[in-house]
Amino acid sequence: MARRTLPLAALTAAAALTLTACGGSASAGASEAADEPEGKRPDIGLPKDAVMVVDKGQPAEAAHQPALDDAFRFIQAMRHGIVAQDPDDAAYQYYSTAGAARYARGQIEQWVKGGWTPTGKDQYYDTGTSSVGDGKGVLVTFCRDQSQTFSKSLESGEVHRTEKSPKSFQKYSVLMREKQGESGVWQAGQIEVQGEAKECSR
Repeated sequence: MARRTLPLAALTAAAALTLTACGGSASAGASEAADEPEGKRPDIGLPKDAVMVVDKGQPAEAAHQPALDDAFRFIQAMRHGIVAQDPDDAAYQYYSTAGAARYARGQIEQWVKGGWTPTGKDQYYDTGTSSVGDGKGVLVTFCRDQSQTFSKSLESGEVHRTEKSPKSFQKYSVLMREKQGESGVWQAGQIEVQGEAKECSR
């Protein structure tokens, strides 16, 4: 996916202004994909050859758990849109708004334009959370290792494989806040993706 970054300080400052006016299951530990709670939430299921593996752990503050869970549902929803080849996919729109929604749409559009779909294992780990905007928002951070996830041509089925390198590691910061009119659901409002993140190397 293409990278678009926003300085973390600017992200946090924007969070404060916005709220006053950048593994997958709901349980701790490593897991493939995100559990989807019952209710009105959209399907974010992924094919078996394009899994997300998230070592999410537990946030320092228990109140941050819903925001942490839905941050990864947003990431999975974006991947769902790519697999579906649909820039208007309802899943990412449910879990995002503002800059995060525009980012997700842009990512999906690039994959659609290139005629590619993801395959392999996409790994996320080293999560963290912090309160912003007088506690009304939660900044979720995590690392990504994309060395085992690749692009596959929809036309030919050819898989474009790349070697593990500093470019394989990214650091995400995602600003989450509770969705208006839907208690218990959190949406991504802004996202920062830092490429070649040394602190995420392993």
